[in-house]
Amino acid sequence: MASRTEIVFGINPVQEKLRASPKDVLEILFAEAGDGAALRSIEREAVRHGVRVSRVPVHLLDRLASGQRHQGVIAKIECFHYLSLDKFLERISTGVNSEWILILDGVTDPRNFGALLRTAEAVGIGHVVIPKHRSAEVTPLVVKASSGATFYLNIVKATNLRRALSELKKRGYWVVGLDAKAAKTIYENKYPERLVIVLGSEGKGIRQINLRECDFVVSIPMLGKVASLNVAVAGAVFLYEVLRQRQAAVVEH
Repeated sequence: MASRTEIVFGINPVQEKLRASPKDVLEILFAEAGDGAALRSIEREAVRHGVRVSRVPVHLLDRLASGQRHQGVIAKIECFHYLSLDKFLERISTGVNSEWILILDGVTDPRNFGALLRTAEAVGIGHVVIPKHRSAEVTPLVVKASSGATFYLNIVKATNLRRALSELKKRGYWVVGLDAKAAKTIYENKYPERLVIVLGSEGKGIRQINLRECDFVVSIPMLGKVASLNVAVAGAVFLYEVLRQRQAAVVEH
């Protein structure tokens, strides 16, 4: 494949890519023996958008997907485009609306990264910021784990997360970090409408230099014998508590 192309595999990710940005889809490969309503639907949608479709031996799909479960379909697409921090700050600098931004400080596991992107999109987050180094990136495995949510998010690569946090605070955002050692739990805090949510790495959590930029930190109460949750699970619990509070506020007004 050309250096400027990537692949997406699996029924949901390919469907979502076709819905979100069909112009970026170069070709869709189906297993020769592949059939089923979902695959036929993808083929119809691809033809409608003028995307080339091909039938190939299943072993070719196996090789392209590096042995991952591809469900009989792979799309060749344009490379994923990250947003620069400066472009991102330009987009939000004049905004006054309610908005959340998710910052992931060193999440390196691709499945956790994909799961967090899926949850972020599900609760209405549009922007996710990751560090340029020491972080998972958008790969076919991440896209599969996100079930295609990747295609609906602006993902920003920042060389310096501390600078990103500082700039967001200048623009009226409050920053909350999830930290297992925090005395206050996620249920004891009221969250502002313009909010940056920071989650740390799987093992070490939020780095101290970034934790100091948080206006407040909260924890998830743990009543069992296991000391912590997987970062993707913890992130989901926290994001849905923030969503619950916002929806409750809307009902009250």
